[in-house]
Amino acid sequence: MPIYEYQCQACGHELEALQKMSDDPLKDCPECGKAELKKLISAAGFRLSGGGWYETDFKSGKKKNIAGGDKGKSDAKSGGDKPKSSGDKAKSSS
Repeated sequence: MPIYEYQCQACGHELEALQKMSDDPLKDCPECGKAELKKLISAAGFRLSGGGWYETDFKSGKKKNIAGGDKGKSDAKSGGDKPKSSGDKAKSSS
């Protein structure tokens, strides 16, 4: 659920509210009680954690992880730009 920011137009009080996207916007200010809350536009805050969708979700076949893993680390130390697959070798020799 997203966190929305609100500001009261009457007293200037600001607050954050954890709401579903389908919920109606808040209207009543918890400080002054007036129905003057206005939803603010702010930057979305989110964090990608774990292995990452980019590494697992769109791979098919025998594609290798060029961003990390054992093969990627050993190639990085040896000065290679990216891991070579059997398909890369076939393309470069023709």
